[in-house]
Amino acid sequence: MSLFDASPLAAGSNVSRQAPLAERMRPRTLEEYVGQEHLLGPGKPLRVAIENDDATSMIFWGPPGTGKTTLAKIIAQRTQSTFIEFSAVLSGIKEIKQVMVDAEKASHMGSRTILFVDEIHRFNKAQQDAFLPYVERGTIRLIGATTENPSFEIVAALLSRCRVYTLQSLTEPQVVDLLRRALNDPERGLGALKVDGESITADDDALATIASYSSGDARNALNALEVAARLVRGRHEHILTKPLVADAMQRRVLLYDKKGEQHYDIISALHKSVRNSDPDAALYWLGRMLEAGEDPMYVARRVVRMAVEDIGLAAPEALNLCLSAKDAMHFLGHPEGELALAQAVVYLALAPKSNAVYVAYNTVRGDIQATAAEPVPLHLRNAPTKLMKDLNYGRDYQYAHDVEGRVADMECLPPSLAGRRYYQPTTEGRERLLAQRMEEIAHIKAEKRK
Repeated sequence: MSLFDASPLAAGSNVSRQAPLAERMRPRTLEEYVGQEHLLGPGKPLRVAIENDDATSMIFWGPPGTGKTTLAKIIAQRTQSTFIEFSAVLSGIKEIKQVMVDAEKASHMGSRTILFVDEIHRFNKAQQDAFLPYVERGTIRLIGATTENPSFEIVAALLSRCRVYTLQSLTEPQVVDLLRRALNDPERGLGALKVDGESITADDDALATIASYSSGDARNALNALEVAARLVRGRHEHILTKPLVADAMQRRVLLYDKKGEQHYDIISALHKSVRNSDPDAALYWLGRMLEAGEDPMYVARRVVRMAVEDIGLAAPEALNLCLSAKDAMHFLGHPEGELALAQAVVYLALAPKSNAVYVAYNTVRGDIQATAAEPVPLHLRNAPTKLMKDLNYGRDYQYAHDVEGRVADMECLPPSLAGRRYYQPTTEGRERLLAQRMEEIAHIKAEKRK
C-alpha cells in the first residue's frame, strides 16, 4: 500500500480515547491554536502564508510543547495536502527516498504532499541533502521542527530554501486556558470523567501550579493534568487542589512556585550573585532552584552562559569547567551531579570578571544591522582558479607567517569599517596578557607603516 493512499490528514481526527490527553486535545484549527501571536495574529507572517496557501518550505524552531507538530498538521488540513510525518530519530535515508519517489508520483496526479520531519536537526548532512532536489522542484513542501538553532544544525543549502519561524514558550495564562479547555471538553478532554456523579473541577491555584512547572510546554502541562485527574479520581474526590497537584507531580511546590515570577527572579539572583563575586549567595540560590525541582540542565545552560558573558577571557578555563559540570550532571543525574554545578558556580563567583567579549560582539551585531553587507575585500579572497586570479582575488594578500613579527600591516575589515576596534580587553585575569598582546600587535603594525 502506498503512503499516499490515505486522504489528507485533519489534525486531531480519529484520535483514540486511550491516547494521552495532550494528543487528544491537539488543536485542529487555527482558531483552536493557542500562542504564537507574533506569527499567527492577524496580518502576521505565518498567518498570511497559511491563508494565501504559500507553498514555501519552512522550519519551526522552538522549545518542546509549543505546537510545532500541531501547526504543521493544521497547515496540511487547511491546504488539503497529504501529511506524512517523519521522526529523525527513527527514520533513515532509505525511508526518506521512498517517500520522495511516492510524493513525486502523487504530484504528477495533482496531489500535494507536506512532509513533516520532527527533530530535523538529528538528520546528518547527507540525509538533509536528500531533500534538496524535491524541495527545489516543489515535489514536497517540507516542514521541519527543531529545538536547536537551525543556523547551526540545518545545512546551508536546505536552510536557504526554507523560511524559519521561531516559536515561543507559552505563557502561564495561555497554559491555564488550555488546562481549563481540557477539563471542560467532554469529547476529547476530561469533561466526561465523573466522580460519584460529579465532574472533576480545579481551583485556580492548582492550574496555576501545573502551568508554573510546565515552563511553557503545553504537552507537559496537559499530561500532568491527566495524572492529577487520575489521582483525584482514585481518592474519590472531584476537586483538583494545589496540594493534590503537587502530590501528583511529586514536587515541593512551596519552595519554588513560579507565581510571582520566582522562577525568573531566582535565576536572576543566581546570575547576579556570581557576577558580584559572592559564592555564598550563588550557592544558596542554586540550592533553592535544584531543591525545588528545577531542571538541572536548565541551570547548567545558564551557568555556561555566565561563564561566557561575565567571566569571558579573564579566565577562559571557566567555560570548559562549566561544560564539564553540565556533562557531569547529565552523566550522574540527581542528586550526585548537582555537586558539579555547585563547584562551577563557586568557581565562577571567585573568578576574575570581564564582559569585554560580550560587549564587543553586541557592538558587532549592531554594526552588521546598521551597515551594508559589504563584499569581502579582494585581498582576503582565495583564488583557486585562473579567472579568480585575473579578477585580482587574493592580490596583495600578505601571509602572516612570512613577515617579520608574524603580523602583516593589512586591513581585514570592509572599507566602511576599516580601523574599527570592537574588543577592548580589561586588566582582569588573563585579559591583562591579551591587552598587552594587542598593544604589541599595534606597535608592530605601526613600525611596518613607517
